Parts: sequence; C-alpha cells; structure tokens
Amino acid sequence: MRELTKAEEQVMLILWEMKEGLVKDVIERMDAPKPAYNTVSTVIRVLENKGFINHKAIGNTHIYFPLITEEEYKHFALDKVMNNYFENSYQSLVSFLVNEKKMEMDDLDELIRLAEQLKNKKS
Repeated sequence: MRELTKAEEQVMLILWEMKEGLVKDVIERMDAPKPAYNTVSTVIRVLENKGFINHKAIGNTHIYFPLITEEEYKHFALDKVMNNYFENSYQSLVSFLVNEKKMEMDDLDELIRLAEQLKNKKS
C-alpha cells in the first residue's frame, strides 16, 4: 500500500462514506471552492491505478468504489507514523500527545483504561 496525497485522501474519505459513486457525486460532497471535474476525474484514475478503488461500467458511466477499507488505510498510516516518528514506541506516541498536543486528563484516563482492558485480555 502507498501513502495517499492530500487530494487522494480527500476523495477516498468521500468514497468510504458513500460506498460508491460517480465523479460528480464526489465533487458534490467537496467543500467550496470545488475542484474542476477533470481534476477529480484524474485523482480517481490515479487511485484506481494505485489499487485503492475500482469501477463498474454502466454504459458510458463509471461508478467508483473503494477496494481498500478506511480501517486498512488507518492501520497503514498509523504504522508509518509509528515507524517514522516514534520508533515503534507507543510510550513515545502517548508522551508526544500528552506533552505536545496537551491531551486532556479525561482522555489520558480513558487511554489508560483501554490499555488496562487490553492487558487483561492478553493475560
């Protein structure tokens, strides 16, 4: 799997939400100023070439749908961030969130609770 560009990610988020759609459907869900039809069509063709989406043809119309789930991409993206920025250390990640992003105590307590649940399941 390859990393998505900002434009590709925007299209994928829309397709994951819609499940399937035409280029015009994707454009309708984009924020203003909306990109040109040809721009979105090009991004969709790139996504298809990368193996992220496919289409079914009905006459001259193409209906696009994701081949990669949002969950699969989240795993890929998190693994990449963990490898590149946190040396695969969840402790480093949590430390960053607490110190740099000013994680709220309620969120930290919830994270600790989830970690304890996972630990108990593995025991």
